Amino acid sequence: MNEEKVTTKILKIVIAEDHELSRVGLSMSLQKKSPFEVVGEAESGDKAVSLANDLNPNVVLMDIGMPVMDGIEATHKIKQHNSNIKVIMLTSHSEGEEVYASLAAGADAYCLKDIKVERLIQVIEMVFEGAVWLDPAIAQTVLKTLPLNLPNHIKTSNSKLQYNLELTQRELEVLEKIVEGKSNKEIASELFITIHTVKAHVCNIINKLAVDDRTQAAVKALRDGLVNK
Repeated sequence: MNEEKVTTKILKIVIAEDHELSRVGLSMSLQKKSPFEVVGEAESGDKAVSLANDLNPNVVLMDIGMPVMDGIEATHKIKQHNSNIKVIMLTSHSEGEEVYASLAAGADAYCLKDIKVERLIQVIEMVFEGAVWLDPAIAQTVLKTLPLNLPNHIKTSNSKLQYNLELTQRELEVLEKIVEGKSNKEIASELFITIHTVKAHVCNIINKLAVDDRTQAAVKALRDGLVNK
């Protein structure tokens, strides 16, 4: 029983980072503090794509600014080849355009490099289980730009099949209001329900979408086409 539990927790990780000290340090930290196995390290985007194709890791930690091929293009190529591989952007870039481009390329999470290792480990586990995660420092910026610019090619008509439980019609209505930036009080007023009921729906939405909070729920809804904006 114990052996089976450990086996299911071991994830294969590829680290794509052009700075050797950062790459080696991250690799050592992850393997010391987590059950993950770092199976490959890449110093460029094209090498990351090659390793992902050859090693079939569970997760790729991807920097953006790398030689030969940047992390955004590498993410797109990895996802084209195998959409089951999770890609987590791990970068110092916080500009809205780069965040958006990464999500459009298929990234499953966007982390800034000042994230603590313990939190990164949690993010890797959440993303592997199906969550979309954005650094809180940039989440609000993304919400302001995604509704206007979300391209059709990253919306999927059957996206609800990705979740263990489908959202109810009322939950979809609440989710749409969340995407619009409405408060619980405003949602209650517009949908003619109590604030207590709104809070219950929000809690259900967060659980069903496997996200941390309402901001991440809104981002995932927009990226996966769960609401029409």
